[in-house]
Amino acid sequence: MQRALQVAFRNMDASEAVEADIRERVERLERFCDRITGCRVVVEAPHRHHHKGNLYDIRIDIDVPGEEIVVKRSGPENQAHEDIYVAVRDAFGAATRRLQDHVRKVSDA
Repeated sequence: MQRALQVAFRNMDASEAVEADIRERVERLERFCDRITGCRVVVEAPHRHHHKGNLYDIRIDIDVPGEEIVVKRSGPENQAHEDIYVAVRDAFGAATRRLQDHVRKVSDA
């Protein structure tokens, strides 16, 4: 990756454990696609007033030559996103699928 990974936490304290998990998942993406030039991940806990707990929102922006792949996973759609690690896993699963589609599209061209 040409630019360093950026990880941001909003409306919550930063977590070294969550950041380490994100870094590991980004490394896996880089092994799959070596054309990634930059990656930004935002972890947000916007709903502090929920009765059942926070539902985390994850946004991943992956820069590849000629395109920016954006993946958003929002908590209200999935109660399992009360667990930050599940929210991160789901978002990176979607990012992997989007990156696979991009790689197929580029290799077919």
